[in-house]
Amino acid sequence: MSLALLITVGGLTSVGLYLITARALSRVILGFTLLGHAAVVALVTSGGPAGQAPIVGATDGDMANPLPQALALTAIVISFGLTLFLLALAGRQQELSGDDLVEDDLEDRRIARANRREVDGHEVDRHEVGVS
Repeated sequence: MSLALLITVGGLTSVGLYLITARALSRVILGFTLLGHAAVVALVTSGGPAGQAPIVGATDGDMANPLPQALALTAIVISFGLTLFLLALAGRQQELSGDDLVEDDLEDRRIARANRREVDGHEVDRHEVGVS
């Protein structure tokens, strides 16, 4: 394995994970795209050194492993589909709010507040103290 390819996979993965944690949908889409590229590069890297075409009987030397190539093609298709789905979500968010930032859901905040109560001056979760 090449050290440069391993560093590339690590860099793409770390930047992708960093971008996924952002609140802007455009950064989330870019992060998932980078993770898809990292998966493809990792699969191609795991295939080992280049060889002849993987056709039985066509060569007498080392043959390339076709499985990582097939998995890389599958990863490309899946990341393309995920990117299109996220773009559709971002487009809908842009239509509804005029911005690509994901806001906190007010109903989620209300439910979280309802599940908490004060015990001995400290706020604790109802499930922690056994109260339904």
